Amino acid sequence: MSDLPPAQDVPLPAKPAAPPPGSTGSRLASLAVASALFMEFIDSTSLSTALPTLARAFDADPVHLKLALTSYILALAVFVPVSGWAAEKFGARRVFLVAMTVFLAGSVLNGFATSLPQLVFFRIIQGMGGALMTPVARLIVVGSTPKEKLLTAMGWFTMPALVGPLIGPPLAGFVLSVADWPWIFWLNVPVGLLGMIAVMRFVPHIRTPDPGRFDWSGFALSAAAITGVVAVAETAGVGLIPWPLQIALVITALACGWSYLRLAATKARPILDLGLLRYQTFRASILGGTFVRLGVGAGPFLMPLLLQVALGWTPLQAGSVTLAGGLGVLGARPFAAFVLRRVGFRVMLTSFVVIAALLTAAPGFFTSATPAALIMLLLFLAGFSRASQFISANTIAFAEIPTEKVPAASTLQAVSQQIGLALGISFGGLMLHLARGLGGHDALTPASFTLPYLAIGAVTLLAVPVYLALDPRAGANISGHRRREDA
Repeated sequence: MSDLPPAQDVPLPAKPAAPPPGSTGSRLASLAVASALFMEFIDSTSLSTALPTLARAFDADPVHLKLALTSYILALAVFVPVSGWAAEKFGARRVFLVAMTVFLAGSVLNGFATSLPQLVFFRIIQGMGGALMTPVARLIVVGSTPKEKLLTAMGWFTMPALVGPLIGPPLAGFVLSVADWPWIFWLNVPVGLLGMIAVMRFVPHIRTPDPGRFDWSGFALSAAAITGVVAVAETAGVGLIPWPLQIALVITALACGWSYLRLAATKARPILDLGLLRYQTFRASILGGTFVRLGVGAGPFLMPLLLQVALGWTPLQAGSVTLAGGLGVLGARPFAAFVLRRVGFRVMLTSFVVIAALLTAAPGFFTSATPAALIMLLLFLAGFSRASQFISANTIAFAEIPTEKVPAASTLQAVSQQIGLALGISFGGLMLHLARGLGGHDALTPASFTLPYLAIGAVTLLAVPVYLALDPRAGANISGHRRREDA
């Protein structure tokens, strides 16, 4: 995925009880907790590469394997808002270690799954740990690092978010070529255990004020609404559950969502502050980014099936080629800031959404005659364009947000990102199911992927009017862009 993990709803803590001295201690603490990000990104990208292998192992329809991805993402969306309160209440270091333990337990259990329902259940457990790991890890880095060293420490902390997507696909391909699929999950164990030892050795205890009572009612209603929406999207049109139950899910989700809105209006600090959508730049970031993630979310599900099932590539070949998308993401980071200063957010966002939409649709025309070099080039450009768009969208989100509202905005942004990715996988799966039905056979051929990729490319274009509605000077205080008439 192209997004870096956003800052979550974790208020800045008081000084740590015993911070590691100097920059070396800060770097060690950052690297220790960065193992969480490394595991998460390796795990998510590795699993995508292994989807066709899992479909054969469980004798399941490849389209239904999307549940293995969406169940984890759904757990992230539901439990991320808990992270800030838990870290304040029980201590960031303790919560982080518990979260890593839960994540590793889920990883081990995944390797013992004997059916798709078991795998989905264990992925939810894994996602509960992941929902706490990354945001609490960020709090630890901020809380254990002197401000003058924070930029360097955050650089070390975010490095796995760049390296993980590069290593994950080829690593999964190599593992599947020499071992059975459970090792995709079990490789998390040594990395996680080393990370936990490093955290216990280098990360200090951080004292924070008591956050008070947790908003259980708001959490329950928001969780039910999010789960209902994703469940309906995941099961619509593919015959996983009967239609009366789908209607019941829709009604339940809408009722819980309405009840949450009424409850949140009475709260000084709601668990998800939807009132932040009144800020135009934040609203554009959330809405436009969601449309783009409908395309991005479908990619890790569709691409392995296209390359391995329809084109007959091995997991190692597929993982090595999709490495190009991660290289594109890596190359976009220095480029985005340079271009933003010259053209501003509106031009940057609009232009790269159009480019990303065209490149998102391109794999729908891959055939067995398409050169691997051309596939790698298109995937590189797609990763580059989507990352440029996301960097811009994630940054402009905070252009108008007051400082005291930044933690709440970060949480809402994080939840919306996960929902968008989950809906993207569901949408891609539905389009693939429809395309296979139109083809009159169950086999997945290259032609089966034309409709899904064209559909997710078209959905990505829905972000264009959202970004065009922005003021040309929107976010200029962040980008440094000055129009000629303003100069």
